[in-house]
Amino acid sequence: MDTVRHFKWDIIVLVAALVIAFVYQGWAAVWLASILIVVEIVFSFDNAAVNAKYLTRMNDFWQKMFLTVGILIAVFGMRLIFPFVIVCVSGGITPVEAVTLAMEKGDPHEPGTYGYILEQAHTSIAAFGGIFLFMLFLDFIFDSEREIAWLSWIERPLQKLGKLDVLTVVVAGVVLLVASDVLVDESERGTVLFSGLLGMVIYLSVNGVASLMEAQEEKRAAELDRAASGAGAQVRLAGKAAFSMFMFLEVLDATFSFDGVIGAFAITPDPIIIALGLGVGALFVRSMTVYLVRRGTLAEYRYLEHGAHWAIGALATLLILTLAFDIPELVIGLTGLAFIVTAWTASVVVNRREAASADETTAPPADQDADVDQDEDPTAGSGGDHDDSPVAVGADR
Repeated sequence: MDTVRHFKWDIIVLVAALVIAFVYQGWAAVWLASILIVVEIVFSFDNAAVNAKYLTRMNDFWQKMFLTVGILIAVFGMRLIFPFVIVCVSGGITPVEAVTLAMEKGDPHEPGTYGYILEQAHTSIAAFGGIFLFMLFLDFIFDSEREIAWLSWIERPLQKLGKLDVLTVVVAGVVLLVASDVLVDESERGTVLFSGLLGMVIYLSVNGVASLMEAQEEKRAAELDRAASGAGAQVRLAGKAAFSMFMFLEVLDATFSFDGVIGAFAITPDPIIIALGLGVGALFVRSMTVYLVRRGTLAEYRYLEHGAHWAIGALATLLILTLAFDIPELVIGLTGLAFIVTAWTASVVVNRREAASADETTAPPADQDADVDQDEDPTAGSGGDHDDSPVAVGADR
């Protein structure tokens, strides 16, 4: 029941969006919007798991901001306005012309249509998003202070390499150079290099500011704890530190949504249906993020965070490969989902194994149970005249 209550507004918005889709274009629009909603939710679970990691550090106010102001940015900014901006820039047309093209709902494979112009920006988006997400994955996998390892045979050696502070930048830079030289022809090389470099700069800038603010907030909280002689619970960010983390999450969400927005045109060329479907899906993903935080799911399922980051690494790699190969959205989404499900399953198995081990440790041996039962029987032993119970022995001593 608590789960239903948590997703109450999401369900209300879902019903409203499907009603709008029906009024707009009948049952066909409802069906297409429903498909987009499911695709967005299923394929963005890795986004929710990673966002939850950062959201746990923020106080209740900023968690609410993530669900309110943040969702406006995610839905209207990334799912509606961003495609229009891309079409205007790539096609060299005015916003009015972009709206006109969008409402014409032309075939995305036909030159000059809204979907076709948006698809032409795929090279820039794939390079930018691929490098941004790849650096997020590398920062996690090279984190030498991380105690838990899932795929320890590969994670532990990479953690040792992570003691080199600039390794993430070096590896991402090498990947970008190789991609620009191998995966695209000479005419697109400059675009890939510029977009990938922009992704690196934005990641380093936003993540760097967020980390700096977080460190300052933790230092300030530690000083207050010492002054109050408190034990110090986990620091929950507020003020500038929380705002910086909030902005990092928004950029992260935007990067996740790039490929999804373009891929949605493979389902329908209608930007209104796309905005409805992806918007409702994004709302559910946001609520799912907060749900994971409040239920403590990341702590309960220890490898879920690992699976999410490996899914991000896979997504980043596949995004970069789409510069040269046509990889279906279904393959990209299911690859990430496979990592999430595998990590969750591994967490469940380990939790059950530890619980069984704990039960075996605390359970008394069978022969001890028999002795206790005999001691509790007042007629046991020599006629019941001698009390050999543990209490009596203690009293004699």
